[in-house]
Amino acid sequence: MSGRLYALGIGPGASDLLTVRAARILGKLDVLYAPAGRKGGDSLALSIVREYLGEQTEIRCTHFPMSADSAEKEAVWDEVAAALSAETEAGKQVGFITLGDAMLFSTWVFLLQRLGRPDWLEIVPGVTSFAAIAARTQTPLAMEQQSLAVVSCTAPEEEITQALANHDSLVLMKVYGRFARIKALLADAGLLDRALMMAEATLPGEQCWRRLAEVSDEQALPYFSTILVNKQWERL
Repeated sequence: MSGRLYALGIGPGASDLLTVRAARILGKLDVLYAPAGRKGGDSLALSIVREYLGEQTEIRCTHFPMSADSAEKEAVWDEVAAALSAETEAGKQVGFITLGDAMLFSTWVFLLQRLGRPDWLEIVPGVTSFAAIAARTQTPLAMEQQSLAVVSCTAPEEEITQALANHDSLVLMKVYGRFARIKALLADAGLLDRALMMAEATLPGEQCWRRLAEVSDEQALPYFSTILVNKQWERL
């Protein structure tokens, strides 16, 4: 069998939200690369997929630094991309897992830039965190002629303000560490009563706040926190 590399979006957290295709692929892998939050630390992504792995699968946990040191990050991306390529070209079935969808705010994209578009690569889409949050809270992401913007809260303040003004529905990702700033922008736009926030969607520690005006600016939030806004949807 010729080598093949699979980039697998594994969904927001619940292991039964993997796609059937992802589960089938995981069961036949020779090697699985799993991102870890810190060196020697546990991998949340690995814990989600472990039940689908075959006994033959070798696991390689890789730490991707989240520091501002771009040279450090690029060195890791270069190293992991080279390893993925080498193992695949050696004839192995290789997987790389990432939370949510592989093509949305994902470390995988930086690896893809280095790999190019080889014939031996397949990217498997996954359920996004905001799709899960919309379902869990019964909040439409967009309706009829509404526009939907997916915005990182790391963006400049003026870009976030413009998105709040120009779109009917919004997903505000990467809220962690920036909640007070985003809450103020929502208040200025008159949208606090049209916004909700969920952290760790579908995981055991899931939390939801439906009244952001009542959430303290100093509220300790989990890393995976996301805000949904729909200007036209009446919430209970």
